[in-house]
Amino acid sequence: MNTSLKARPLLLVVLAALVAAFALAGCGPTKPGDTAAFNDADVTFVTGMIGHHQQAVVMSDWAAERASDPKVQALAKRITAAQGPEIRTMAAWLKAWDQPVPDAYDPDAEHGGHAMEGMDMGSEGMMSADDMATLEKAKGADFDQEFLRQMVKHHEGAVTMSKDELKSGENPKAKVLAKAIIAAQTAEIAEMKGLLAEKFIE
Repeated sequence: MNTSLKARPLLLVVLAALVAAFALAGCGPTKPGDTAAFNDADVTFVTGMIGHHQQAVVMSDWAAERASDPKVQALAKRITAAQGPEIRTMAAWLKAWDQPVPDAYDPDAEHGGHAMEGMDMGSEGMMSADDMATLEKAKGADFDQEFLRQMVKHHEGAVTMSKDELKSGENPKAKVLAKAIIAAQTAEIAEMKGLLAEKFIE
């Protein structure tokens, strides 16, 4: 059976469960007066993940338009749909905590902003400027392969950041988000590795 097809039901189950858990935990934008405790690890996680998600959305928007494989296009659209709202949620948390929101964040732009200037490239798994230029110039099957290769690394970085948050963070909502990221992106990593094996590895 096709590896990516086998991964799809698992991914859907994981995402459905996480949506429910996210809602029950009240993991939406922080309301004024929210006094939930937070520490430096929470601020580091949320600030870094905003930039991390922004880069993933940029890459995924390119893939939704340029990928030659419908499966890659569909995956990219799912990434954008999930991470765009999370960017806005995390920005709201930083504002409620009276912490600075990353300069690259533009709340008035689609999906929370696509500005690359000022984006912190130091977070785990972030693509370099050269990586992004390579992806932007790629076409057809070369684009698909480059997107999948880069996004696997990108997701692996997000999982590492989220595990660090679970270990050191204090804010309940941030920790729920970290668990959701680990579950969703681990499933997507398996899906992307399956697509790479299916199409590009002999």
